[in-house]
Amino acid sequence: MFDKILIANRGEIACRIIKTCRRLGIKTVAVYSEADADTLHVRQADEAVHIGGAAASESYLQADRIIEAAKRSGAQAIHPGFGFLSERASFVEAVEAAGLVFIGPPANAIAAMGDKIESKRLADKAGVNTVPGYIGEIDSAEDAVRIAEEVGLPVMIKASAGGGGKGMRIARSAEEVRDGFRSAQNEARGSFGDERVFIERYVEQPRHIEIQILADGQGRCLYLWERECSIQRRHQKVVEEAPSPFLDEETRKAMGEQAVALSEAVGYRSAGTVEFIVDQNRNFFFLEMNTRLQVEHPVTEMITGLDLVEWMIRIAAGERLSFGQDEVRRDGWAVETRVYAEDPARGFLPSIGRLRRYQEPKEEEGVRVDSGVQEGAEISMYYDPMIAKLVTWGPDREAAIDRHRTALDAYYVRGVDHNMAFLSAVMAHPRFREGRLSTDFIAEEFPDGFTGRALSEAERDELSAVAAYLELLRQARGEPLKARELVVEMDREQKQLRVEPSEGGILAHSGERAIRVEGDDWWPGQPLLRCRVDGRPMTLQVDALGPRLLLRHDGTMVSALVLRRSVGKLAALMPVKEPPDLSKFVLSPMPGLLVTLKVEVGMSVKAGEEVAVVEAMKMENVLRALADGMVKEIHAQPGDSLSVDQKIVEFE
Repeated sequence: MFDKILIANRGEIACRIIKTCRRLGIKTVAVYSEADADTLHVRQADEAVHIGGAAASESYLQADRIIEAAKRSGAQAIHPGFGFLSERASFVEAVEAAGLVFIGPPANAIAAMGDKIESKRLADKAGVNTVPGYIGEIDSAEDAVRIAEEVGLPVMIKASAGGGGKGMRIARSAEEVRDGFRSAQNEARGSFGDERVFIERYVEQPRHIEIQILADGQGRCLYLWERECSIQRRHQKVVEEAPSPFLDEETRKAMGEQAVALSEAVGYRSAGTVEFIVDQNRNFFFLEMNTRLQVEHPVTEMITGLDLVEWMIRIAAGERLSFGQDEVRRDGWAVETRVYAEDPARGFLPSIGRLRRYQEPKEEEGVRVDSGVQEGAEISMYYDPMIAKLVTWGPDREAAIDRHRTALDAYYVRGVDHNMAFLSAVMAHPRFREGRLSTDFIAEEFPDGFTGRALSEAERDELSAVAAYLELLRQARGEPLKARELVVEMDREQKQLRVEPSEGGILAHSGERAIRVEGDDWWPGQPLLRCRVDGRPMTLQVDALGPRLLLRHDGTMVSALVLRRSVGKLAALMPVKEPPDLSKFVLSPMPGLLVTLKVEVGMSVKAGEEVAVVEAMKMENVLRALADGMVKEIHAQPGDSLSVDQKIVEFE
């Protein structure tokens, strides 16, 4: 076994690897960029080495500096985590040439599976089902259109070296093929330095189901069941679970055996994942193989009891797998969500800034948080905006989902926008709970984006009662609560409440309904209220905004103003402040780089016409005119760094 390992990564995955190394008694070396000098993974490691500037290209992608750091620190092996250099065959070769051990698969397996065109050829040869398409390089947009029409529209255009949704477009017409080919090439060139793309038929209403494999390179290759990753946005996974609610045992076994066959065909060693697209009839087709640890590996760990990082380390150290296929357990259900710093109300655009307040749900039975941040940490524009992964386990799917919703309510983050209300809404959605999933789920169920889950009348009554209880606690200042006649205003609607003290809380009368609220020892300024509403446990996040209380619970947020009835009558007469008219501007929806400007002063523009392209997190975002108009003024130029809501173009 190794004495010391260098982790060639950052954030939550670096912290995750450190956790296993500590348990195994292995010392760790962190590497860090200029932007990461004070981050959690640097603090947790036994030692840390600075390797360059804030941009990944100046630090985490600098293979020579990482190898030199390993040699100087006395590390015997390098764990790449995921992303950055984890799937670069040349990095593996350089690590081994330096006399170090790469904790992952052999370079030839990475090279074969990392090229999506080559991997499909190999999969076909190994007897693995593949999606119909054109497996070859495409030279021009017109060639792409011709090929797409031969394959049959709709098609998926993909970067050969792609991943993480970058360099990927769905096209349903010749015009979309032309545009998609150009954008996919640009993203692929910028993200991977390889502009090659290929085309395959798009499977309608597909499910994304992947098989986790583990191979020791000494004759034993196993599949550790599957993960369902169908809840995606822009081809990036949002919710993952294990096992899949869709597969039967026959399909599960067939997919597992094909994943093993492909792994054996390329001489695989270490942990890896074979991804499949599955149609409504459980026909499955090879998508790609990820030759690394997956972001969503914790759900597999939760149902099998295996530590995949530990087994990657053990295999790299020359150990054989000590169990066979029949001994891989499948216990209960696990669900993972990716908590991102992003704004659902702005089309899920990245949100950067400082975590002013940060409190994770308690890690107790069935709850796990994999994070790489702490209170005061900076969510940087240089890296992926993922804050953490929240994972819950239950004896069955329903229990795992319910536990997840409770954990999301207890996850308190302030300082950046985040997607937790959206994740709660997904968990509560009837279609999700029934397991009727596809990769189009978010586009179909949230076609206009997400601005919050709608409240039922019963929920409004309950939150009004909770708001009244909190306001009485604020006013009582430790004294016994008193009976009151109150008005609770939420979203300009008023509810009349008659409130009386009750053992451990209050009884609030709303019309003919009486709602009992029993609380813990909450006091003003505390971020969480754990209470019981009519005997049902409920966790709410509480913020004060002047006299108002902001309550967040289960994917909803309400602004509640609790008043005496006489004051409530006057409040109902107050005018509503109208928001300013911004329709004459094109604003940057996120921090990013203005790549292209398609208009100039005096030009007439039609609604929907492309105006500018902003790049953020290596993704191109096309901005379009909201209405017909003439360009009055240009406020930014290509190459400018933009802030959120910065003016780009103004119309007359």
